[in-house]
Amino acid sequence: MPCNVNLNFIVSACSTVQLQFQSFDVGYADESHDHDQYYVHVIGIDLSERSLCGRINSSSTLFNLVHLQRLNLSGNNFGDSQIPSEIARLKQLRSLDLSDSGFSGQIPNGISQLIQLSSLDLSRNSLKLHNPSLKKLVQNLTGLEELHLSGVDISSSDHNSLLEKVILPLTRFFGIIPESISHLKQLKILSLSECSFSGRIPGSLSNLSQLTFLGLGENHFTGSVPSFGSLLKLDVLELTGNKFEKGRFPNWLGRLTTLRELYLTDMNVKGEIPLFLANLTKLSVIGMKNNSLIRRIPSWLFNLTQLTSLNLDTNQMEGPIPNTFSIFKNLEYLNLGGNNFNGRVELDMFLGLNKLQTLWLGHNKISLVATNNYTITTLPELDTLGLSACNLKEFPSFLRFQNKLHGLLLNDNKIDGRVPVWIWNNSRETLEFFDLSHNSITGQLPIPPQTTVLYDISHNNLTGEIPSSICGLKSLRMLDLSSNNMSGTLPSCLDLDLSFTGQLPRSLTNCTNLEVLSLGDNSFHDVFPSWMGTLAKIQVLVLRSNKLYGPIQGSSHFPKLRIIDLSNNNFSGQLHQNYFQTWSAMSSNNLGVSSVMRSEISTKTTYSNFPYTATLIHKGVRTEYEHILTIDMSIDLSCNNFEGEIPASLQALQGLQALNLSNNHFTGRVLPSLGNLKNLEALDLSRNELSGEIPQRLVQLGFLEIFNVSFNRLEGRIPKGKQFGTFDNNSYIGNHRLCGQPLSKECQGHLKVYGLPPTSNVSESLLPSEAIDWIIVFCGVGSGLVVGIVIGNFLHAKYSDRFTKKNERWVSPLRNTRRN
Repeated sequence: MPCNVNLNFIVSACSTVQLQFQSFDVGYADESHDHDQYYVHVIGIDLSERSLCGRINSSSTLFNLVHLQRLNLSGNNFGDSQIPSEIARLKQLRSLDLSDSGFSGQIPNGISQLIQLSSLDLSRNSLKLHNPSLKKLVQNLTGLEELHLSGVDISSSDHNSLLEKVILPLTRFFGIIPESISHLKQLKILSLSECSFSGRIPGSLSNLSQLTFLGLGENHFTGSVPSFGSLLKLDVLELTGNKFEKGRFPNWLGRLTTLRELYLTDMNVKGEIPLFLANLTKLSVIGMKNNSLIRRIPSWLFNLTQLTSLNLDTNQMEGPIPNTFSIFKNLEYLNLGGNNFNGRVELDMFLGLNKLQTLWLGHNKISLVATNNYTITTLPELDTLGLSACNLKEFPSFLRFQNKLHGLLLNDNKIDGRVPVWIWNNSRETLEFFDLSHNSITGQLPIPPQTTVLYDISHNNLTGEIPSSICGLKSLRMLDLSSNNMSGTLPSCLDLDLSFTGQLPRSLTNCTNLEVLSLGDNSFHDVFPSWMGTLAKIQVLVLRSNKLYGPIQGSSHFPKLRIIDLSNNNFSGQLHQNYFQTWSAMSSNNLGVSSVMRSEISTKTTYSNFPYTATLIHKGVRTEYEHILTIDMSIDLSCNNFEGEIPASLQALQGLQALNLSNNHFTGRVLPSLGNLKNLEALDLSRNELSGEIPQRLVQLGFLEIFNVSFNRLEGRIPKGKQFGTFDNNSYIGNHRLCGQPLSKECQGHLKVYGLPPTSNVSESLLPSEAIDWIIVFCGVGSGLVVGIVIGNFLHAKYSDRFTKKNERWVSPLRNTRRN
């Protein structure tokens, strides 16, 4: 293919605006009027994979496009030339992609002046980062969300060797940790948590002998953990939430005798807690949640008298809970929930720990007994108490003296009778989360304090009417009253006048705090509720399996929408190419709400610790998830009658992880720009009328686990490499002109492997997008000041600290604010 040379940009502004380039296409333009003048501001250019070669002259008019926000020159060959320093003139740049473009030499200082950048990709070049150093490059880029530096040499004999801190949590790198980081011999703090690194952790990091803090949590590391036994100055080691091979605790941990904080949550560790950890006598924080730990709590653990936080939640430990926890006088956070501990446990054992803020004992096989042998003056001031499924028969009396509770979870016990008024009197100004579900509570519905955010008293024996005073709970976000014996009419603030076979209630527009609305599996007969776009806070919208019909017209503003399910309806017509442009929440690459840099102990329980439960259907299998507001992003438009091309604006949804457009009548090609969707885990385009080739750029989707384009009109060679080696015939059947592995049909001749070139519709190639393959069902309705009201049996909130997702591959879990 011939080169396109002389990168010159000619812009003419007239009544019919045209952007002319030589052999390539522009992004899109932002037009504005000022009196009788007509201006064009080029804000996006995508020239990726256009076989450009040569070098970009410093005099290029490219650098006159001062309104440019997005520039993509990836996949070209600029002949080992340097990145022009004039790029610093493009002050409005938010996204800059120069990856795999043949640049070499020092990264120019000017890039550090592009303070609007949220995404910077310099990977797969021969670049070095000496001056500016990595520290200088990023210190001004305070809005940076993605930083891709794979293959960049960041070592330096002069500057970086003296660097003592690298703190880049929540910056998205997408690649392996550069080996050259091990040259930073004086480094004391290395914090790379939640940076989307993948591959194996370099063993050379063990050469950083001055390290006191090593944070590698919440990435995508695989394989085994290399030995860090030589890091004898470590105070903090954080390896939480990666994809390591299943195995036992590494022996080298026993050599880190200076360690004070150890975070091994979600690390795929199995077996007993080993004896060699008894050497770590300075430990104050131990986080081992969500592993496969077995056997009893070891006796030597009680020699670690400096412990302030212990989290063993969601393991397989067993035996009695030792009665020696009272020795931990500094303990602030204790979570033993979600195990198989058994026997009788005296609650009073923990009530002498006057620094204790959070106590979770729920969902074991224990029988909790309160003997009332406590002294009021020594009682701890609890922030959160989780005693779910502890065989309690009455309300613990010490709650009379708790005045700072934010979360109280007494669900799934055997408590009967009425709720005593004192249960929340003393925490009237703090209580936010109150769960009494699945007990035998009687009497009328008790009204909690006005601070309450989440109130679940479902599955009890309540009678009478719902008091109108419930409308005064201005902070309420979720209310579950299902499965009781209440009667009468609903108070005005809860009455939606729902007709499950009529139109969607327009009164929902009054629900200005609505975050979750699920009306799935009903028989509503209406057009698409574009008027719901006025609900500025809505995050989850489920209208699946109704009788909704007609085209979806115009552009609805859903700025915070994260999950939408319109599947199994009768929607038809074409989706406007720019339909998804205003869905700003899905445009973010900031997945999830967690941060491993948060303190293990939080002074206040947050709403996100108590997520709604919902049912997601993946390929016909219902699975219950307990983090509906923290599932990252999904769109399901399957089983309708949509037609026309797939909207190019999907590519703007950079946070998207699953896209299901199957069983429609979409035509045209598979968008090559879907290959930029770095977080995409599932893509289902099956049973449409798509044609052309499968773009080779989709191979870039390193997290893709489900891919289905079956029963279309696709042709050519199936892409090779990475995840595409894992898909079987079922992903491609029904496309008779496809060839290559895994199909038995071999390709003849020299069929093109790459995707079709982008069209002149610039906006299609402009932004990375992402996609989904989920069918989501979340049954319940919302109203008024109440963000989620549950009157059915499908939705319930379970929010003890057993926050599990039932399918690890699909849903990114909510991590607790009290991070382990």
